[in-house]
Amino acid sequence: MDVREAVLAIPRADFIPDVIWVHRGDGWSVPVRRDQEPERWAELANSGDSLVIQMDDGKAVEKGAWPTSSSTTPDGVIEMIGLLDLEPGMRVLEIGTGSGYSAAVLAYLVGAENVVSIEVDAMLADHARRALDRAGYAVRVVTGDGMQGYAVGAPYDRVAVTAAVHTLPYAWVQQTTPGGILVVPWAPTFHPDGPLAKLTVADDRTAAGRFIGPGNYMPVRDQRVSQGVLQQARERWINAGRPACTRYGITVSAEGQRIWLDSPANPVTTVNPEK
Repeated sequence: MDVREAVLAIPRADFIPDVIWVHRGDGWSVPVRRDQEPERWAELANSGDSLVIQMDDGKAVEKGAWPTSSSTTPDGVIEMIGLLDLEPGMRVLEIGTGSGYSAAVLAYLVGAENVVSIEVDAMLADHARRALDRAGYAVRVVTGDGMQGYAVGAPYDRVAVTAAVHTLPYAWVQQTTPGGILVVPWAPTFHPDGPLAKLTVADDRTAAGRFIGPGNYMPVRDQRVSQGVLQQARERWINAGRPACTRYGITVSAEGQRIWLDSPANPVTTVNPEK
């Protein structure tokens, strides 16, 4: 399906919240408010850049330290959704609704009745529902923990994840039909690019696939990784000869996950982010 056509048909600015956060160069980000700086807000909202739409899990007001939600670039949306290999009528679960824009693109392609999107942040979920309703896409937006998936709407033909994980929840595999595809950004626990994984679910309910290329998405709330872990992972990658992220793959089963280099017979040890 023509994902680029869908992205071009749906104005991303219609989904951007009234506050966009911009980094001011001293370690802090500050808000650009639509009602106070309408021209600057519009310039940002209509750009092709990634836009930070939440800081510090929504606690920031006048300045913020850590970006915790963003609107992916249009090119990033095209890449992510293109990897899903969608066909009309497929059932899709999106983990991480954010602004609602990606959900609208999915609805354009497979029908809003076939899309479920789950968002942990209640304020973002409410914003996305309103934006999707205004745009005419009656997507089911669920406020909840995306790490559990959404069993009520299962099984899904495709799962699209818009935040990075270091451990793939097996619930996502369980809720995907055999032959279904998951596209998941990865935390940089084995490669500094934070690559995108594309996995296919087998009849025995294992999922396996390869890392496609750089991703660098924000992490899900429950799987944030410390700077120390990121540094350890980078050092291990350098010591391994700096292999391209596309040489890595992953296998996930009910017993756990295994990341490997070149072949499933060659598992690699990743940095444990829990320590």
